[in-house]
Amino acid sequence: SAPRRPGADALTRIGHPLPAVDPADASPHTFPDGGTWRTEIPSVEGPEALAVVLKESARLDVPVHRISQGSGVWMLTDVEITEMVDACAARDIELCLFTGPRGTWDIGASTRTDSGGAGLRARGHDALAGCVEDAVRATGLGVKCLLVADEGVLWTLHRLRTAGVLPADTTFKLSALTGPVNPASYEVYERLGADSLNVPSDLSPAHLTEIRRVSRAPMDMYVEAPDDLGGYIRMYEVAELIRRGAPLYVKFGLSKATGIYPYGAHVRDHALATARERVRRGRLALDLLARHGADGGMSPLGARLPGELRRFAVPEGD
Repeated sequence: SAPRRPGADALTRIGHPLPAVDPADASPHTFPDGGTWRTEIPSVEGPEALAVVLKESARLDVPVHRISQGSGVWMLTDVEITEMVDACAARDIELCLFTGPRGTWDIGASTRTDSGGAGLRARGHDALAGCVEDAVRATGLGVKCLLVADEGVLWTLHRLRTAGVLPADTTFKLSALTGPVNPASYEVYERLGADSLNVPSDLSPAHLTEIRRVSRAPMDMYVEAPDDLGGYIRMYEVAELIRRGAPLYVKFGLSKATGIYPYGAHVRDHALATARERVRRGRLALDLLARHGADGGMSPLGARLPGELRRFAVPEGD
């Protein structure tokens, strides 16, 4: 039977009209394994937070396809990265670490203006090179997914992947702080090398349908966004977001929580508590899907590759 829309049965009983579902709005795309959605727990900032997430996900039976970190490769020691790689490998979970220097942390003043300047982009050659250094270091330690917030960094890392400097099965995830807001920009990022693209959490279902008319590249979306990304809570929409945006990584963020980037021991207790609560939020969203009969279509655990995507040609000699 078709998934039940929220409140539909009760509203029908009293004759309240329901908006029609247009099958043409649905995404025609899936992950290569045939699934329409996967899960991601973001802002897992080190081995200790990862251990909390893994323990809580087992306790609450929350399937996890991807763990992502936001402070950056450079904020972790080799030992910490290796510990995270091993822990995720033991559970067949993809680990995604953020690459290097970013404009919001360096000495550039434009990011402190009302306009926000260039945001997280890598300012100058040295910042670009720092992101490359992080990518080479992380993949050398077994990390297979890198988070990127700059189109130049993305294209450079894709060229390095094509040239064999980075492993061919490395995937690149576009940050929510760079996320495209229209179909044309989404397609450009796919062609620059992105394997999954985090779109801003204020996009409407209609916007997702527009994107799916031009690209099948996996989409990442917070069903609950951190406050610095708007604080939106869209759990009741999760089935519709999957229907429109598949293949979709459903991300469980946390509203009303102080930021933790860059992470360190000074915010340890807060980071561990929020890591635990993100998993619980995941359980709430999955319960909603189940109650509405819309929990089918999850990719098998351990699935991580995006399938064949369209790329700009890499110039000869690169």
